[in-house]
Amino acid sequence: MAHKEKNNRQERGFLRITINGKTITCSGINIVISNGKVIVDGKTIQECNSGDIKVTIEGDVNKIDCGGSVEVHGNSGSIDCGGSCEVSGDVKGDIDAGGSETCGNVSGDIDAGGSVRCRR
Repeated sequence: MAHKEKNNRQERGFLRITINGKTITCSGINIVISNGKVIVDGKTIQECNSGDIKVTIEGDVNKIDCGGSVEVHGNSGSIDCGGSCEVSGDVKGDIDAGGSETCGNVSGDIDAGGSVRCRR
């Protein structure tokens, strides 16, 4: 039942965002994490401690801008992150990662400070 509920939330545009172990559920497709704030579609939804930030997103997103590392369980549009980037699905845009990058197909450019691995 929990699996069915999770899929229904994602179909209706809900995301699960985990930042340094704390999970929030919200709707939206554009995510910015900057200066200790989580901003979804232009609205601040959460404040978090600054420092090393590890973000995990469950669901499809349009754009991600994050100073730390990001992991997406779904598809994504453009990604700009200061750390490593891992996407289980495809990226329909550019990736600019300060660390390594792992994802499915990418329709845009990749700029990574570390290794790049694209799964097929």
